[in-house]
Amino acid sequence: MGMSWEDVVLIEERKNSDEPTVVTVNCPDKAGLGCDLVRNVLEFGLYVTRGDFSTDGKWCYIVLWVVSRPRSLRVDWESLKKRLLSCCPSFLPAFYLNQLPNCSKPPPIYLLKVFSLDRKGLIHDVTEVLCELELTIQSVKVMTNPDGKVLDLFFVTDHLDLLHTKIRREETCDHLRGVLGECCISCELELAGPEYESQKGFTSISEEIADELFSCQLATKEDRSQALSTDVSNVKKAVITVDNLMSPAHTLLQIQCLDQKAIIYDILKISKDCNIQIAYGRISSSVKGYRSLDLFIQTDDGKKILDTEHQVALCSRLKEEMLHPLRVIITNRGPDTELLVANPVELSGKGRPRVFYDVTSSLKALGICIFSAEVGRHSTADREWEVYRFRLDETRGFALTSKQAKTDIVDKVRRTLMGW
Repeated sequence: MGMSWEDVVLIEERKNSDEPTVVTVNCPDKAGLGCDLVRNVLEFGLYVTRGDFSTDGKWCYIVLWVVSRPRSLRVDWESLKKRLLSCCPSFLPAFYLNQLPNCSKPPPIYLLKVFSLDRKGLIHDVTEVLCELELTIQSVKVMTNPDGKVLDLFFVTDHLDLLHTKIRREETCDHLRGVLGECCISCELELAGPEYESQKGFTSISEEIADELFSCQLATKEDRSQALSTDVSNVKKAVITVDNLMSPAHTLLQIQCLDQKAIIYDILKISKDCNIQIAYGRISSSVKGYRSLDLFIQTDDGKKILDTEHQVALCSRLKEEMLHPLRVIITNRGPDTELLVANPVELSGKGRPRVFYDVTSSLKALGICIFSAEVGRHSTADREWEVYRFRLDETRGFALTSKQAKTDIVDKVRRTLMGW
């Protein structure tokens, strides 16, 4: 008997608050499928507690145990199921494929203009609504006027592919007006024009800042703005063992590392970008803050990784992702204080999930207002980066000029991004 589309993605919701929800995917295999699935799980605010991956190269079976972070987060499981289905290679009936987003071409970019009075947490509140409505932020421009009014420009794509309809655009603006209340002066949503390409241009970064932000080595000097905290120092204890004796057909990677909420995504992203196929993988639950992963892998032509240089290069990339998946620094931009966050993007061009959400959440929790913000791309010799820049408001009672205050901001943002 054939397999129905209902069986491709199964979600067994938790019965008790302390239990995980079990997500099972059973479908034809494709390169990077595990990475794409975990990425979408993260976009819904979920944390993978453990997982199993298995494939014969043609068909795969993946089980993820997930919990919401925070636990009080409401998850639209039906929307998640549709999102995961859209990642799976097609063997589904034509009538159902018509209901899924078309991933064969880039989605259209829409421009959301929000003009409002400024207040603490404004940018995060808008971002939270966009996440709930399954709108992905591609670029941002936030500008605060001297009169205390703010113009936010969000360039977004719609996972539901419905922004071309008037009702979807009106519902989005109505949600935002409901959250912002009397602060909202106007809200407009329309298909982006040439202004999107001009917004993709990015304010230049000085050579000194770029050297610190994109360096492969973590700063250890106390005067560097992203100097190692105790938590990040512990990441250096990550161990990767390469074993070619355990299996006649696969290389075994055994990984032990400090846990963070996107560690599985980071590892699968490297395997996807390096054309590594995971035939079988087991991701254990975190024990005392550490993760263990066993991955049986092959090259894209179905061979073991026997070349020493290839092994070293792969382990080096993996360790770099585990050691330093995100860069967070704070610096001076003229008379202003600027927070910069950077992460490498996938070769496919996709950035890391929920970075803007987490950073704005951290700043809101600290009571810090954002004077301006922008998101752009920066290329170095070996990769492309997504860079988030936030000019922080000095006038709201937070002493940004002190060294301790800057350290506290970097620490809070990093911990939130890492899920610590």
